[in-house]
Amino acid sequence: MKSDKIFKEKFEKSSDFKFDAAVVNVFDDMVVRSVPYYLEMQRMMAELSGTYAQPGTSLYDLGCSTGTTFLSIDGFIDPSVDFIGIDESKEMLDSCRKNLENHGLTRSVNLIESDLNKEVVLKNASIVIMCLSLQFVRPINRQKLLNSIYQQMNPKGILILIEKVLGESSEFNRQFIKYYYDMKRRNNYDEMEIAQKREALENVLIPYKMSEDITMLNDAGFKTCEVFFKWHNFAGMVAQK
Repeated sequence: MKSDKIFKEKFEKSSDFKFDAAVVNVFDDMVVRSVPYYLEMQRMMAELSGTYAQPGTSLYDLGCSTGTTFLSIDGFIDPSVDFIGIDESKEMLDSCRKNLENHGLTRSVNLIESDLNKEVVLKNASIVIMCLSLQFVRPINRQKLLNSIYQQMNPKGILILIEKVLGESSEFNRQFIKYYYDMKRRNNYDEMEIAQKREALENVLIPYKMSEDITMLNDAGFKTCEVFFKWHNFAGMVAQK
């Protein structure tokens, strides 16, 4: 795992964050150091998938990145369940494919290059995962995407959604952001790295309040929705069709 030093040097001009080759090269280190309890989230998603994945169906990871979630879940579900990963970044998909091969994954896997802002086609899906990916979908497209996921999923299928979220009040939101940056400092990011990444993400990652995410899930048709993880400004939700 290569160390994340993307924002270690001073940038003359800020640019929007992209999942390009440079980010993909250090992504696994970046996400572990930048997302609180990331590996525990992976374990919890694997438990949920193990309970609700239906044999002979498909598990979709929308924004599959380097394949960590597939590897976490693989031992928890029936081998007849296919893995289908969708990501906009070709570099991410190349890294995902290589990681799955290196770990000897034997189940059926299909990796698809596609933009989540556009139409997403699901077939025979009992599990759909969006781990830190809906937040990168343009706000105008989010409800439409969730509606489409709900309509295409199998009955009793579940959507697992993990998001960076805003606090419900401005007071707690400020504190949660402070605690989050404190966490990044504990994980050896310096002040310039934190500031430059924040600026790069400003127009790319647009978080909602957790209550707004839940409202979108309900509006899409999901009648059952539970919060299974919460850490200050990060939340995990599971919704069942």
